[in-house]
Amino acid sequence: MTYKSNLTRLLAPVMLAGLLFTNPLQSKAQEVVPQDDEIKQMVDQISAKNLRDLVQKMENFGTRHSLSTTTSKKEGIGAAREWVKSEFEKYAKNSNGRMTVEMDRYIVKADGRRIPQDVEMANVMAILKGTDPNDDRVIIVGGHLDSRATDVMDAKSKAPGANDDASGVAMVMEMARIMASKDFPATLVFVAFQGEEQGLYGSRHLAERAKKENWNLVAMLNNDIVGNSYSAETGLHDNTTVRVFSEGTPANETEEQARLRKLLGAENDSPSRNLARYMENTGEKYVDQMDVVLVHRTDRFLRGGDHTPFNQNGFAAVRMSETNEDFDHQHQDVRKEDGKQYGDLIEYMDFEYLRKNTGVNLATMASLGWAPAAPEEVGVITSNLTNKTDLKWKAPSKGQKPAGYYVLMRETNSPAWEKKFFVKDTKATLPYSKDNYFFAVQAVDAEGHASLPVLPVPVR
Repeated sequence: MTYKSNLTRLLAPVMLAGLLFTNPLQSKAQEVVPQDDEIKQMVDQISAKNLRDLVQKMENFGTRHSLSTTTSKKEGIGAAREWVKSEFEKYAKNSNGRMTVEMDRYIVKADGRRIPQDVEMANVMAILKGTDPNDDRVIIVGGHLDSRATDVMDAKSKAPGANDDASGVAMVMEMARIMASKDFPATLVFVAFQGEEQGLYGSRHLAERAKKENWNLVAMLNNDIVGNSYSAETGLHDNTTVRVFSEGTPANETEEQARLRKLLGAENDSPSRNLARYMENTGEKYVDQMDVVLVHRTDRFLRGGDHTPFNQNGFAAVRMSETNEDFDHQHQDVRKEDGKQYGDLIEYMDFEYLRKNTGVNLATMASLGWAPAAPEEVGVITSNLTNKTDLKWKAPSKGQKPAGYYVLMRETNSPAWEKKFFVKDTKATLPYSKDNYFFAVQAVDAEGHASLPVLPVPVR
């Protein structure tokens, strides 16, 4: 990594140490946007051609339905899983032994709905072990390998699943290829899930495993339907925006957490929502002509995805999905009607768009993987009535020592963080009222990689 010794030039223009403040409503255009050279180089290595080749290979398996054959070497979910595993193993050769590949198998019991009899499924995983033995953080990026035709129980018909979701799996594979040779203190996990179309079985298995094994899972990035920029129904064509969905109220919120959320008015500040903000800020920093649009919903209207079980198990997880879905080429039998082609075929994808979406994910994962762990016991002092805001926190107890901290600030009606201040201490006093602003704290390293933000809780 290129070491940037002059940290202050990388950070926001306001330094608490000098007690110099600017108007928080100043234009963002006045703020320098620093880039890490190594992250930018990785983003530039993402190949639209590689992504197309990966999607084409997955389409060639005919169907990847979760109930399709596992004995054929040329078609069906079994052959697809083995191929993804073999590709991961190729990438692992560049990792100096730190990347391991596994087929995480599990049994799904018949449910009388989409699973007619007990079936073995498997998630294909490449795990890039972190280099810091004192840093137990885990970051997951995933997409689902299985596909479907119109009838979700049809395990034999052609179901190319090019965009849904070979696009997401291709993204995960391209990221694993590029990132395998890099050293991150945190552990990065690249996953091709099975069983999404039958009921989120693969992601549920991994989320429950992470909870049971007490993983310090700080972020899960789900990518599902991320390679098309055209809406046949509306005629919209846009490869400059992508949606990121995130839950507002945490799915596993306790009564005490609900009480505090209501007291603070923090309905828009769940860990997943702040992960989405992080993805927006980081992705737009490294990917040109890309606007990451935060949708303040857990998923699309009345729908769900592989991030959902992670939310349900208490983890910060978000879903990326294209802005304009093409329902003529999603969950459709491959056929022609009245001269119109239906089916999830590769020719209806936009691989430059998929390249950019891959860049947003890679930049987010790399920045988090290099950042220190988040600060701990972040609090806002409430012992006195004051128009200033006093914050205090503790340094992360594991992993690298931060070079300092960002204090983030935004008005209560703003969806995005508007201002950040850099401090080296574990406390800060700001001349802005906690009545009028939300605050959060991030740990940051010497190169400007920041942890996820932590909201303060009231302390005396």
